[in-house]
Amino acid sequence: MSTPLRLGIAGLGTVGIGVVKIVQMHSEMLGRRTGRDISISAVSASSRTKDRGVDISGYAWEDNPVALGSREDVDVVVELIGGENGVAKALVETALAHGKHVVTANKALLAHHGNALAQLAEDNGRSLRYEAAVAGGIPVIKSLVEGLAANQITRVMGVMNGTCNYILTRMENAGLPYDEVFEEARKLGFLEADPNLDVGGIDAGHKLSLLSAIAFGTKVDFESVVLQGINAVSIDDIKLARDMGYSIKLLGVAQMTGRGLEQRMSPCLVPETHPLGQLQGGTNMVVIEGDSVGQIVLRGAGAGEGPTASAVMADVMDIARGLQLPTFGQPAETLVDAPPAVVSTGAPWYLRMVLLDKPGALAKIATILGDCGVSIDRLRQYHHDEPHAPVLIVTHKASSDDITHALEMFEDCGVVVGDPMALRIETV
Repeated sequence: MSTPLRLGIAGLGTVGIGVVKIVQMHSEMLGRRTGRDISISAVSASSRTKDRGVDISGYAWEDNPVALGSREDVDVVVELIGGENGVAKALVETALAHGKHVVTANKALLAHHGNALAQLAEDNGRSLRYEAAVAGGIPVIKSLVEGLAANQITRVMGVMNGTCNYILTRMENAGLPYDEVFEEARKLGFLEADPNLDVGGIDAGHKLSLLSAIAFGTKVDFESVVLQGINAVSIDDIKLARDMGYSIKLLGVAQMTGRGLEQRMSPCLVPETHPLGQLQGGTNMVVIEGDSVGQIVLRGAGAGEGPTASAVMADVMDIARGLQLPTFGQPAETLVDAPPAVVSTGAPWYLRMVLLDKPGALAKIATILGDCGVSIDRLRQYHHDEPHAPVLIVTHKASSDDITHALEMFEDCGVVVGDPMALRIETV
């Protein structure tokens, strides 16, 4: 075999230890499949003495992870620290500048600095790989960059945060309210230290912005992703959606429209008969549509030691094989600035609101919707309890601008109690 490929691993948490286990357990198999031995030279983490269940005594230790980026015995830096700035960013920049390849699972770093880092990697003739940053063990990056490279991609959509999918499916299956399931998820360790990264859609929005760049040949533009979290979804919404044959999912959608690049991450109603509607627990799913291939569905574990470490090692093995591709599927200098399409394409909408139980209340709501260009398909009152009247409205196809305008007018109409819920009914 040729010269071994030597790894420097920064971060020995769940994923980092998973990578160490794969290298230690499958070294012979990795060598057969790549034609090159893969070994670990050095590691770095916050604690040197912590018992991690694997033997790391044979590896050099760096207290400062950035030092891995300039070690002569490291060919590939595996960055598993996390965070969009700070040490993780300094390490990746140092490694690329010193002629090292980089493999990372850090979607926040790439969502905010991916354009500059991609250019830095290409300037130095090195790879910046990140299969593990999106959808855990699902090979969605490789699918877009390689398997679907001959397609003009028309739409990418999916469930990309397992914690949110766990919460929503747990609410649906057990009939439990959001607050109770949120607390359950927290105790199980499913939530980030800042839970809003999960339930606010930020984590999934990072991932969507990376897929958009590959799919449409654009610069990464996380700031233009329209985000809406799941914290306002109630058990009533879950039950009403199910009664109509839908499930509620935190759904990411990216597509190029006549107005520009549309990127949104928001709770939507999807048909319960579609694979997205049937997705349970912490599983992820990405749906890709291309002009030649049609629609393909990728489903699998979106997090966890094994699946994420598997994705990291897939990138390492490509580097060992000598496969070098641009970070976002085409040279960084050819990626274009796409105008953000804030206004999404039209769709039916689910509207839930509580009205004062008095004559003319429904008529006033109907008038506002009509004035905003929104027509009603179905209307239902439920759980009628004076002095309030909960109402469900399903609209015909309408733009998000028209729905937003109607919601603004509801605030001053004098008959709506509290904040209405508006959820898009997605065509999948």
